[in-house]
This record gives sequence, structure tokens and C-alpha cells, in this order.
Amino acid sequence: MIEARDFTARRNFPGEIGNDFDVVLRRYDAIQKVPPLIFALILFGLAWLPARMEWGSALALWGFFMLDWLMLALLPVFHRSFGPPQPPAFLLALMRIPFALLPFPINFLFQAIGSLLVLYGFWIEPHRLSITHQVLQTPKLKNGSNIRILHLGDLHIERITRREKRLLEWIKQLQPDIILFSGDILNLSYNRDPLALEHARQIMSEWHAPLGVYAVAGSPAVDLAEILPGFYNSLSIRYLEEERLDLEIHQQTIHLIGLSCTHRPFVDAPRLEKLLPPTDKNFTILLYHTPDLAPNAAKTAVDLQLSGHTHGGQVRLPIIGALFTASLYGRAFSSGRYQLNGLTLYITRGIGMEGAGAPRVRFLCPPEIILWEVTGSGED
Repeated sequence: MIEARDFTARRNFPGEIGNDFDVVLRRYDAIQKVPPLIFALILFGLAWLPARMEWGSALALWGFFMLDWLMLALLPVFHRSFGPPQPPAFLLALMRIPFALLPFPINFLFQAIGSLLVLYGFWIEPHRLSITHQVLQTPKLKNGSNIRILHLGDLHIERITRREKRLLEWIKQLQPDIILFSGDILNLSYNRDPLALEHARQIMSEWHAPLGVYAVAGSPAVDLAEILPGFYNSLSIRYLEEERLDLEIHQQTIHLIGLSCTHRPFVDAPRLEKLLPPTDKNFTILLYHTPDLAPNAAKTAVDLQLSGHTHGGQVRLPIIGALFTASLYGRAFSSGRYQLNGLTLYITRGIGMEGAGAPRVRFLCPPEIILWEVTGSGED
């Protein structure tokens, strides 16, 4: 059980403009402003350092650096992703240097493997959208009743790609009773971009379910407060800012609580308490962007919390797991299903990826949508 912590003394919070990660990311973005010729020379300088003054070794390593840069630069050309290529190319060069210190031909083998990993992580896995099936049985629903809930999160649209087209195909095939979206519509680089907004509108206008489609705001830095209400007004999606809905399903009531995320549990927990149902006899769902409210929600009548924000880390390593999650609880909340007392929490790996100069990469962490089969075991 992960206990709720006191974050009132914390200086900055995830998902906000100006937090430590945001500051580092924006400074890192400055690499894209370096003229291409100068950037190529910088890469050669990085290759020269571990080459022990051998021109052949330096040129070979530089060739791998340049190949990374080329693969990244071609991503938008082929409509795969639309981030700046130079910041991640620089990062990849730094990651290659330790392997360049190994003796030949082992170093060359590792560099070749690195190129294959770049190809897979940037070109292939980000588009391997998967369906995760989850089952939850509850005595708060009548025996034999069944509700199909499709949980979507972290769309992060830059432009429509084959990933978003596949998403629409699967929504139609799965035919959920209800669709719940846990926030982050646009990519951080494109949250004021008119074309990105229009593409997001095109995709989300195709979301339909018999019991409705409901959404909450994501991180304040991504889902901008001045844009969000007007965006949802043009769609048949119910935007829940701070609201509890009592939905009639199969002649019984379920409570859906939608809460905008401030990334401050000590602010949002009291807001949640005001929205709780008067009794705990009905099944209650909390739709909230980040998992960080779950330890607080576990002390209430909430049965199922659907969240995202972490992207599962985007890059996961065997045994180690996610390298970074942007959660106040660190890697304790990464992705997948958690049980906190009577609360079931699910953190989606999301559909899209981070913005700005952050690499548009996924490794051992493919995008997902989650189909829940919530079945009843209670008395008729």
C-alpha cells in the first residue's frame, strides 16, 4: 500500500510550466537552434574524443551519429512524429560514447545495435498501439451485469499519423459502452498550433459510445485552460472540470467523478471529497489525469481511478523498468494496475509522446488503450 504523502512544502510540481523538468527541457531545446553545419562539427568533436586520435575510428563513430540524426530528421517527412531532430541526436551521441571506448570490433557491433534500437524506438514501437484488456468484478453492480469501459489517455497529437487512424479503427471494433479520456490532447510543442488543434478535433469527433464520451483536463502546461472549454464545445464529448455524474446503466447507478488536475494532491483531495456520493453503495469511478491522487482517493468510496500522465516512462529497461515517470511518487507509480485498499488504479501508458525536445521514442513501452469489463457480483 502506497501511503499518501504531504507535498505542501514542495517547490514545483509535474505538468507545470517552470518546473525543474520543464526548465531543463526548454534549455535542451536550444540545441535545435544550432546551425546544421555547426551541429555536424559538434558531433564530429564528440566522435573525436573517444577515438584516441584515430581518424578512421572518429569518422566511423561520426557516421553513426549522423545516421541517428538522419533517421530523426526523416520522421516528420514520413509522418511518423514531428519533434526537433537535433536535441535527441545529441543525446544519442552522448549515449554512444561509452561503447566507443570498447575494443574493435566489439565497439562497432554495439554501435550497429544502437542504430537498430534507434530505428525500432523512434520508427516502430511508437506506432504499435495495443489493446489492454482488464476485468474488474464488484459487488456494487448487480450479478450478471457488465459494463465495457474504454479508457484513453495522453493523446498528445502533433499531426494525424497511422497511430491515430488505428485508434479510430479499434474504437469502432471494440464498441465500448462508455469512453473515458484522462487528458492531454496535444503535444507540448503544438498546444497552440491551429493545425494540431484541428487534427485533434478530427480524431476526437469520431469517438462515440452509447453511454457517452467523457473527458478531463490533463496537465496545465499541455491542456491550456484558455483553449480547453472552447475545444470541447465543438465536440460531442462531455468535459468534466469538477463534477460528479450519476449515470443510469442497466437499471442501476454508477457515479463518474471528473476532476481537473493541478498536480497538487493537497489541493485536489479536498475537491474530490466534495464530489463524493452521499453513500458508498454505488460503483464510483474517478477520472483524473495523474495517479498521484490515488493514495488520497483510496481513503474514500472511489472504486476505480483511471489516470495517465506517466506514459509508462516511454523508455523501460528490463528489470529496471521506467527510467522516469513525472510522478510525485517516482517510479512507485509507473503504468498498469495497482490495488490500494478498495481502490483499483490503472495508469495508462498513453497513446502519444512527450513534446518539446524530448525524444519521440518508446522502448518496451508501446502505446495502449484499455478496455475494461466491469462485471457485477452483487444481489439482483
